[in-house]
Amino acid sequence: QVQLVESGGGSVQVGGSLNLSCASSGRDFSSFAMGWFRQAPGKDREFVAVISWNGDASRYGDAVMGRFTISRDNGKNTVDLQMNNLQREDTAVYYCAPFSGRNYYRGVPDSGSWGQGTQVTVSS
Repeated sequence: QVQLVESGGGSVQVGGSLNLSCASSGRDFSSFAMGWFRQAPGKDREFVAVISWNGDASRYGDAVMGRFTISRDNGKNTVDLQMNNLQREDTAVYYCAPFSGRNYYRGVPDSGSWGQGTQVTVSS
């Protein structure tokens, strides 16, 4: 089973940037599409971004399109999320996860394979 550890969260002002990173200890990391989702207090889980197993394709949630960029390094078993022009509504705990099969298109993370998350707080 894949074990995931997210890092890179923090507190920034509106308009600032952060780069999140997710490290995997799983042997089959390069076999899965990987992505990020977020959850804010009192809100539903929200799809952020996903990248194909080889990095050739990616999809983004409407709320982050044009501001966030997802990338992966299969040699290092990592997937990153560069977040620019952060807004207060981006405040949430960010999680990385595999998005296998149809979940890639549905923007739904695979269950049971999430990290502990990393907190992102954006203030004005």
